[in-house]
Amino acid sequence: MNKIILLPIFLFAGILTKAQQVDSIYFHLYTDSLKKGQHNYINVDGKLSNGSWLPLTAKQILFTSSEGTFNGNELFIPDHFKPEKVTVKAVLRSNPAIWKEITIWIKQLPDPFLPNRNDMDNAPRRNRKNN
Repeated sequence: MNKIILLPIFLFAGILTKAQQVDSIYFHLYTDSLKKGQHNYINVDGKLSNGSWLPLTAKQILFTSSEGTFNGNELFIPDHFKPEKVTVKAVLRSNPAIWKEITIWIKQLPDPFLPNRNDMDNAPRRNRKNN
């Protein structure tokens, strides 16, 4: 009877010890600069001990920055922001010895004008010759 009870306990313990741990973390940004007045998503992925990747959220990562405010993985930079760059630090909550820091530049030039549907409908059309 004792052997039957001990077998599931050892199997469960073996499964827990084989659970993958985050060995390191990396920033994988979607852009080369942050925009003022917008929520900028800061993507951090964890590399597991088996070599696979896992996207991490603010539940697993503690985010801090030299400027702006974090809400989850999103860093908000105010419209009136003057510095040219921000330093972001990500610390793995389960193991604070694992952390990364990155400097991200702030976009300085405004976005170019993008025409809306009305602008496109009212634009002069080019004549094309049919072949």
